[in-house]
Amino acid sequence: MRRAALAASAVAFAVELGFQGDWAFSSKGGNHTLERVREKIEGSKGLVPCRKEQVASLSDGVVFDVLVVGGGATGSGVALDAATRGLRVGLVEREDFSSGTSSRSTKLLHGGVRYLEKAVFNLDYGQLKLVFHALEERKRVIQNAPHICHPLPTMTPCFSWFEVAYYWLGLKMYDLVAGPRILHLSRYYSVKAAVAVFPMLSRESHGRNLRGAVVYYDGQMDDSRLNIGVACTAALAGAAVLNHAEVISLHKDEQGCVIGACVRDNLTGKEFDVHTKVRHSDVLSAWSGIRPLATDPSAKDTASIRRDHIICVDCPGLITITGGKWTTYRSMAEDAVDAAIKHGNLSPLGGCVTANLPIIGAYGWEASSFIAIAQNFLRMKVTRDGKTVPGTMDTPIAKHLSRAYGSMAMHVAAIAQNESLGKRLAHGHPYMEAEVAYCARNEYCESAIDFIARRTRLAFLDRNAAIRALPRVVELLTNERGWGPERQEKEMEDALFFLATFKSGTGL
Repeated sequence: MRRAALAASAVAFAVELGFQGDWAFSSKGGNHTLERVREKIEGSKGLVPCRKEQVASLSDGVVFDVLVVGGGATGSGVALDAATRGLRVGLVEREDFSSGTSSRSTKLLHGGVRYLEKAVFNLDYGQLKLVFHALEERKRVIQNAPHICHPLPTMTPCFSWFEVAYYWLGLKMYDLVAGPRILHLSRYYSVKAAVAVFPMLSRESHGRNLRGAVVYYDGQMDDSRLNIGVACTAALAGAAVLNHAEVISLHKDEQGCVIGACVRDNLTGKEFDVHTKVRHSDVLSAWSGIRPLATDPSAKDTASIRRDHIICVDCPGLITITGGKWTTYRSMAEDAVDAAIKHGNLSPLGGCVTANLPIIGAYGWEASSFIAIAQNFLRMKVTRDGKTVPGTMDTPIAKHLSRAYGSMAMHVAAIAQNESLGKRLAHGHPYMEAEVAYCARNEYCESAIDFIARRTRLAFLDRNAAIRALPRVVELLTNERGWGPERQEKEMEDALFFLATFKSGTGL
């Protein structure tokens, strides 16, 4: 179910009326709804249903309200939004969560400072609205996933006093527009202060001397871990999510209405039907792929295209959502589910609550949480001669665990200590053996590539280190999954082929 034309960051789903589930939602959403959702997620202690349970949920003949096809940022966001509104939700992803463009973003959560520049010079209120919207969504994403997202200072060197005035004034305007959504105030740095902060900064460019620098703040995140966090939170909220499973055909009734899909589990090769009992107006779809510019029909040229998402009904029963960006994935998902409810005549049990819903790992997390990890856990390691020796949970590893897994880092640290999996996977990097076991058990990590490319970013950060770590990663996943020699060999071959794409000159 892919379009070869302008592919978009979006989702595909079919819907039907009638599921009420076990949620006790208020009629309008609100605080009561949000608290019930949080209680359900917190009650699970962050431990998601295993893959076998998810396959059973999708294939046991239960009729779904929403079937999401695609587990990128928007697809996972739609599954979470719909599940927390009390709809029966299934999600299937052909490869892994965030295996497409959602894990190859700029890693920035930006409010749209360039849009503000266009809004001012073109007197374009539409561009200004994009800035307001992006700033609000930036704040929400950072608020709901503070362990994965954080403010990022960005320095702009200035080589003339005009540039100093231009950038300082423009970024102060950005601060003003952000209002309560501001991360930190922008500021001017003198030449001395700028070089002290950034020693590699050139003092001269094209015959012009450095006059200082202006620093402003936007957000930064680990895109793949955020995506996986959203998908796992959707699972905790009641959605049946399944990676490495693809839709191979749609089932239609005599009137040509979609009533389900045939799904193939790419890990086992088994096929099963997912049922959606729909009327003609209840079939909805949108498509996943690269992030395009959302075309505004009123735009005079491509320079006037606005980077926002657009939802339109292409034909009865077909809804397409295009455009958008990581920063606004949550609101895109909200709009997509709103469209599904409207055009599919669904009866959700509550309104959208994702604006204030923390994702897995955010509950109880604080920036200082790494201290408790370092103080309370040991890294038990097995030496080459088979002896188990204790090691300290040093600060770099403790900080890494806290930032990557949030409050769930305690579970990873416990595995390192209790199962003697505290050894580093690669010298110079904080990734531990325990993370492979944890991700296999609680993050639907089903292959070596899933781990080195998306559960961690080792493949992107250090290709050679990833190659060195690979045999141990496969060994640990074999222990978790019970792979035979043939599967182990295939995992090594697939991962090495994948890592070959990161060679100099051919990297992503």
